[in-house]
Amino acid sequence: MSDASARIRVSPARSSLVLPRAALDTALWCLDYVARGLIALGVTANAITVSSVFLAAIAGALLCFGHFGWAAVAMVAASLGDALDGLVARRSGTASVAGALLDASVDRYEEFFFLGGLAIYFHESVWALALTLLALSGSFMVSYGSAKAEALGVPVPPGAMRRAERAVCLCAGVASTPVFAWLVQGSTLPPWAAQAPLFAALGLVAVVANVSAIRRLRFLADVKVPAPKLAIVRPLPVPVAADDLEPESDSDGQVVAAPHALRAP
Repeated sequence: MSDASARIRVSPARSSLVLPRAALDTALWCLDYVARGLIALGVTANAITVSSVFLAAIAGALLCFGHFGWAAVAMVAASLGDALDGLVARRSGTASVAGALLDASVDRYEEFFFLGGLAIYFHESVWALALTLLALSGSFMVSYGSAKAEALGVPVPPGAMRRAERAVCLCAGVASTPVFAWLVQGSTLPPWAAQAPLFAALGLVAVVANVSAIRRLRFLADVKVPAPKLAIVRPLPVPVAADDLEPESDSDGQVVAAPHALRAP
């Protein structure tokens, strides 16, 4: 097998229950070439990660005001940066624990900006706001299940609606909304129908992510993790001073032990 074929092979941990395998292979193949170009330009993985969170913040601000077209552009750019930083780190040999921590933290902030911006936009609609918050909780709990599995030292349980899948759903929903709103303009459909693609994306993430998170947590609850062995700590002997061993006589001339030698340690 060639080196290029090995690089784009998707491991079981990176497989998807929602996205087609061929789409993942093609996306990774394209991103690999983009990563090599960024490395040639001297762009670091941390720079890509930081840029991604700024783009996500811009996307969240645009979503707050309902500018879905430009928000979709910023969301796609931020999501691509989230996929590229890991590839650049591994290809350039700069992967580190600090970089992985930064990447994972930025992922959570990006999803907060996306869904938080939509929550502010839907603040006057109770059911739309509740749907957005359910999508946010499901997104965070799926990631929590993965982090908990890694902390326990067990394989990450398989499941749907991982980070890449959620990003694709949200980006597709936001990008399709302006087009669909233009298509239904002047029709007899209710006003909320213009945002049907966005509601469909949020509903998909809310339902599938929460179900996936619950299944992951149930799987982890049944995993038998060996308890760590506790070391038995024995008390150290108390040192005895030389004068503690010197006998002394009482008033009748009888030899007794020194009083301070009889103290409990």
